[in-house]
Amino acid sequence: MKEFRQAKWHMPTIFEIGAGDRSGCELPKLDSVLRQAIGDPSTFLPKDLMRTSPPNLPETSEVEVLRHFTKLSQMAFGVDEGFYPLGSCTMKYNPKINEALANLDEVNWIHPYQDESTVQGALELMYKLSCWLIEITGMHSFSLQPSAGAHGEFAGTLIMRAYHKHNSHLESKDEVLIPDLAHGTNPASAAMAGFKVIIIPSGIDGCIDIEALKNIVSKRTAGLMLTNPNTLGIFEKEIVEISKILHEEGALLYYDGANFNGIMGKVRPGDMGFDIVHLNLHKTFSTPHGGGGPGSGPVGVVEELDKFLPIPLIQYDGEKYYLDYNRTYSIGKIRGFYGNFDILVRAFSYILTMGAEGLENAAEIAVLNANYLSKRLANIKGFELPYDNERPRKHECVISCSKMKRETGVQAKNVAKRLIDFGIHPPTMYFPLIIDEALMIEPTETETIEELEGLVDMFAEISKEAYSTPNVLLEAPHNSSFSQMDEVKASHPRTLCLSWRMHQRMKHEKKD
Repeated sequence: MKEFRQAKWHMPTIFEIGAGDRSGCELPKLDSVLRQAIGDPSTFLPKDLMRTSPPNLPETSEVEVLRHFTKLSQMAFGVDEGFYPLGSCTMKYNPKINEALANLDEVNWIHPYQDESTVQGALELMYKLSCWLIEITGMHSFSLQPSAGAHGEFAGTLIMRAYHKHNSHLESKDEVLIPDLAHGTNPASAAMAGFKVIIIPSGIDGCIDIEALKNIVSKRTAGLMLTNPNTLGIFEKEIVEISKILHEEGALLYYDGANFNGIMGKVRPGDMGFDIVHLNLHKTFSTPHGGGGPGSGPVGVVEELDKFLPIPLIQYDGEKYYLDYNRTYSIGKIRGFYGNFDILVRAFSYILTMGAEGLENAAEIAVLNANYLSKRLANIKGFELPYDNERPRKHECVISCSKMKRETGVQAKNVAKRLIDFGIHPPTMYFPLIIDEALMIEPTETETIEELEGLVDMFAEISKEAYSTPNVLLEAPHNSSFSQMDEVKASHPRTLCLSWRMHQRMKHEKKD
């Protein structure tokens, strides 16, 4: 077992270590020579900005600061630290060359308010990235503005709305169809754009029930939001038929690109019949997301929808790159400036260094890894692979712990928490909602056979514990900062402590 130990809650903060008059450096005193050179600070500094007492800062030596933050960094977990099989999130390793390029001065020190003539390199990079995404997806044009996948979804549903409004069909086309396997952001995005959400059930094969779709689609259908491969990792084999059904009713087909890593370079959404696409650059194209960011969710469209894209679009007139705001039917700006530029640089670097063959190879290995795990894990006592066992998975697989729960009382959340003790990040739990006791696992292409075998060994050990000493699992994790958390209380906003000031205030309120 690899033991992974997080910071304990009793570990002092930087404000609680050190001692009075201790410091990491000494500044020169304001002696008579220096005063003569610059004058008396009290005569030229604004009175309202001058402090009457020293700031309340930690009094620590350099070595105390270094050890404190180094220890905290070593107790954190990220994809550079170990296996991160968070299903549907595509937490793949980000090559360090991408980080190096994103940290160049030419990237860090430019500003979006600069004149176009002074940022031609940045505009060229974004323009070429858009062209590459067009080629990869089969779309006509792209906007790089959206800050994340859900933001791209929202932009896409606004484009869907603008299209039907332009054709004077918005009042009659007020429904968006969402599969029961969809990501939760899909119905949220559709609802935020003003549509009614209609759920489409899955069939016995784990794909959209075509007959149910035929019965539900109508003249009121504005579009269908679909992830392909879907959340089970299964490719929607009837996608051409689905596209035909939607288009015959004048509806649009929206592609959620969250699972694009399983088909990248193999098949294009545009060739399947999709009209709108968003891609998660922070997943498929190398920058793992965490802590609420960073993110980038560019949205692409077919030619008929080009005029509705957010402004500005980056164009090239043969001599220079420029920002095009002159778009009458645009949905407008959906964020400040032009997108999360540093993520765009990383994606540009990733595509440039991988090339077409490299992108295709990455998808092949991601699929190979997911299928290898699905077969190996499904053969361990207590774990099952729902739906058609013979159909290959793409980028991820969903394992059910329902049999283990019935026989031992151990649930999916107990398995996930126990995996923390083995030194890996837990998989996604209880999603998709149609799978009982689900664990969604995505190994990505960056994990070796040794890492995959290590995960299989962990699941095998957990299975033995479940059937022999279940309390070990029911009380897990044992090596984390907190073991048995009150999950309801932990998510309540009044219990969150987000800053030192907040901690101090809560401590005083507790005393009172």
